[in-house]
Amino acid sequence: MAPAGNELVWDGRPGHYEVYYLTLTDPRAGVGCWIRYTLLSPLAGGDAPSAALWFLAMDPRPRATPVFARRSTYPIEALTHAGDELALGPARLDARSATGELPGCAWELRYEPSALRYEHIHPLLRRVADTQLVLPQADLTIDGWVTISGERLELRGARGGQAHLWGGAHARRWAWVHCNDFRDLDGTPQPGSVLDAVSAVVRRAGREVGPNTPVVGRFEGEDFVSRSPIRVLANDSRFALSGWSFTATAGSRRLIAEVDAPRRLIAGVTYHDPDGEPAYCYNTETATLRVQVLHRARRVGGWMHRATLLAEGRAHFEYGQREPVRDVELLL
Repeated sequence: MAPAGNELVWDGRPGHYEVYYLTLTDPRAGVGCWIRYTLLSPLAGGDAPSAALWFLAMDPRPRATPVFARRSTYPIEALTHAGDELALGPARLDARSATGELPGCAWELRYEPSALRYEHIHPLLRRVADTQLVLPQADLTIDGWVTISGERLELRGARGGQAHLWGGAHARRWAWVHCNDFRDLDGTPQPGSVLDAVSAVVRRAGREVGPNTPVVGRFEGEDFVSRSPIRVLANDSRFALSGWSFTATAGSRRLIAEVDAPRRLIAGVTYHDPDGEPAYCYNTETATLRVQVLHRARRVGGWMHRATLLAEGRAHFEYGQREPVRDVELLL
């Protein structure tokens, strides 16, 4: 199936999972939020299909509880979808807003639809990819409020993005990053600069293959798309629980990126494949991301530095693997 935006892909058959998520970081308090609307249709003979609503927050303030997590699971009938509007229990998500509540937290967010939309999976790879990933809302400016454990945070100009993914299984290991809140080294905001990347190790013919690393975004007023079958294999990538370094090339431009995730602000949660196998995800919406933008210099036969972009505590990062990390608590 060709990638969609926010249209529901599931056709009622078993062996499918689907996720919509919204991430943001409050520019004043530095609190990051991660909201997920999920569907799981187990393989034949398993449990009945279900849906779940997730809310997680990371709070870097000195006296705050570093991570907060809530999840509620619903029968599949609680999930409804029409066009780009999704409803799940007490929560809603559409092109301009997200609302919902869970025990100890609630949110009411509004934003103008993003003009930037990206697909990570090249058309030639769609048939073999275990998971499809689309970024319908790559560059959002979010207003509204969230309440966490009785504290209400008023949001004005929070930066974030909204994505949609689906498939038959999670990767064996992976990393993901999103950021649309960059500054240059002088501290000047860089509106319109966006990075969204994923790197995945998958199982093929009984062995692990990868990492495969598609990278999309926009820099210096021009889209950056590095997702061809050759590029996803050639893009260099090294990731772990609290960091990731990668290099990606698209035409005459190259990105060198480094992610640093504060360990105390990482939230551990458990995913499940349709066959029941668990995967363990470690997420933070308060990572730091540094990106160098290079251009090919034909006269000197190499690459020339054009810009360095920095997002301190405002990048969104996730690391996943098939075994739990021993000293990081699984909150869900």
